[in-house]
Amino acid sequence: MSKLWKGRTSAKTSVLADEFNSSIKIDKRMYKEDIEGSMAHVAMLSHCNVITKSEAKKISDGLSKILKDIESGKLKIDEKAEDIHMFVEEVLTKRIGVVGKKLHTARSRNDQVALDIRLNLRKEITLINFTIDKLISLIIDIANKNRDTIMSGFTHLQKAQPITFAHYILAYGMMFKRDMERLYDLYKRVNISPIGACALAGTTYKTDRVYEAKLLDMDGVCENSIDAVSDRDFIVEFASDLSIIAMHLSRLAEEMIIFTSAEFDYIELSDAVTTGSSIMPQKKNSDMAELVRGKTGRVFGNLMNILTLLKGLPLAYNKDMQEDKELIFDSIDTVKNSLSIFIEMLSTMKINKERMREDASAGFINATDLADYLVTKGMAFRDAYKISGEIVSYCLKNKRDGDNYCNKRDTHVESCNRQSQCRGELCEPAVPTLLTLENLPLEVYKKFSKLFDKDVYKFIDLETCVKRRTSIGGSSPKNIDRQISFLKK
Repeated sequence: MSKLWKGRTSAKTSVLADEFNSSIKIDKRMYKEDIEGSMAHVAMLSHCNVITKSEAKKISDGLSKILKDIESGKLKIDEKAEDIHMFVEEVLTKRIGVVGKKLHTARSRNDQVALDIRLNLRKEITLINFTIDKLISLIIDIANKNRDTIMSGFTHLQKAQPITFAHYILAYGMMFKRDMERLYDLYKRVNISPIGACALAGTTYKTDRVYEAKLLDMDGVCENSIDAVSDRDFIVEFASDLSIIAMHLSRLAEEMIIFTSAEFDYIELSDAVTTGSSIMPQKKNSDMAELVRGKTGRVFGNLMNILTLLKGLPLAYNKDMQEDKELIFDSIDTVKNSLSIFIEMLSTMKINKERMREDASAGFINATDLADYLVTKGMAFRDAYKISGEIVSYCLKNKRDGDNYCNKRDTHVESCNRQSQCRGELCEPAVPTLLTLENLPLEVYKKFSKLFDKDVYKFIDLETCVKRRTSIGGSSPKNIDRQISFLKK
C-alpha cells in the first residue's frame, strides 16, 4: 500500500523499517472504533459546512460498507498496511475516489489514534465490568448455599478463628466490587474526546468538537489540544485497575490451589478445569488456577512497561506511544480470560463441608472465645487471654485417654474395643489423642479459673462462636445477609 504521508520525504522506507514501524497487527482490533470515529468526524465536517452534505454521505456510505465487509470477512485487513487508520482511509479512497481524501480534513493521526483507543477502552471497561458482575453474582450464590459451612479462618496461613465459607467467599466479593467501582470511575476519564486537537495545536477550520463528541456519546472534549494527543493517563489507570483485578484473582487462585491440596481437601475442582500428570496417574492438578496466578505477572509487567514508556516523553505525540496498545490489549485479554475461567472454576467446584468442619475442630480456633467467656464472668481481657493461652498449652502437652476411641476416625464409639470391628473396618490399637477445648474436662478448666462452669462448652461451640460475632462485617448470619445485600446493590 502507498504511504499517505508521502510528501516531505520520498516515503521509500526499507522493508525492515516498514515491518518495524507497522502496528496494524496490534491496532487492527480497533477497526470498528476507527470507522465509527471517522463517520462521526465526517458528520461534523458536514454539519460545519467544511465539506458538502453529498460528500459526507458518499464518505459515510463508503465507511459503512467497509465496516460491513470487514465483519463479514469479505474484506481482509491487509497486514502490510502501516496501521488500521491508513488501511481504512486507503480502501475508502480506492472505492469512492478523490472525495475519500477529504475524510482526514481537520484531524491528524495523533488525535485519531487517541480517539480510537478511548472508544475501544470504554467498550472493554463495560465488558469487563459485566464479567465481574457475573462473578459477584456467583459469589453471592455460593455464599447463600454455605451460610452454615463452618471452616477455619486464617491469619499468617495459621488457623485463627471460626468463620463460615459464606463469610470467606464474600470477602472476595467485596474486592471485586471495588474493582467495578474503580472501572466505573475510570470510564469518566476515558470517555472524553480528543478528536479535533489534530497534531497538537488544533485546526484553522471552523469545526465543532463538542458536536462530534456528542455524536460519539462522549461526555466532553479534552480542553488542551497538546494534552489531548499526548495524554495516556487513562491507559496507565486502566492498566493499574487491571493489575488490581489480576492481583485479587491471583489471591483467590492461590487459595484454590491450597484448598484443593490433599492436606486441606476443602474443595475439589471439576475435571473440566484441572489436568493430570504425564507420569503420576494419581495427580489432579489445579492448572487453571496456577495459570491465573502466573499470568498476573504479565499484567503487572505491562503496567510498569507503560509507565516506563511514558516517563521521559516530551510533549506532544511521540512514536513511542504506539507501544501502549499492545501492552494494554494484552492486559485486557489476560484479565478477561482469567475472569472467565474463574467463573467456570467456582461454578463447578465441590465444597467439602464435612472436611472443613472437621479441620476447624482441631485447631483451637475458639481460644479467643474462651477468653471472651472469662470476660463475661468479670475478668479483664488480658488476664483472660493469658489463661486461655495456658489452657491451649496444657492441651497440647497432655494426651486424652484413647480407650473407647476409634483411632481411624478420632470419633467416640461406645461399642468399639481396641481390636473389634468398627463400621466394617478393623480398628488399630487405640492411642491417646490430643485434648481440645471442647473435650477438656470441667475439673481441669477449674484448675485454671474458678469462673469456669459447664456453660463454657456451649459458649465455645464453633457454631456459637460464628453466630456471636455480630459487629458489622462479622460472621453472624445477620451480617452475612447485610454483606449479600451490600453486594447486590
